[in-house]
Amino acid sequence: QVQLVESGGGLVQAGDPLRLSCAVSGSISSISVMGWYRQTLGKERELIAAARWSGGTSYYHNSVKGRFTISRDNAENTVYLQMNSLKPEDTAIYYCAAAKKGTTGWEDAYWGRGTQVTVSL
Repeated sequence: QVQLVESGGGLVQAGDPLRLSCAVSGSISSISVMGWYRQTLGKERELIAAARWSGGTSYYHNSVKGRFTISRDNAENTVYLQMNSLKPEDTAIYYCAAAKKGTTGWEDAYWGRGTQVTVSL
């Protein structure tokens, strides 16, 4: 099992930065990819950033490219999402997810409980 705990959400103004953290514990060796999703009311959860736990190329949704950066601190077992130039449309609940080795997609992934990010004008 893997446990994920997000933190760092809050209320910010448009243009401000914010950094989310995801503390990872448990069977970390079973993780292949870490991702950040977000969800707004009435919409499906969408993947906005992802990176392999072992390193390599990262993925970003077009809506956040150039503004958000996913990174990890393996020594601290923490994954971060640095969000810059925030916009009101970035307002959502942000979830950390960990895909398991030997699986495809995110259907069987581990999930955190989410952290709310609200961006005001």
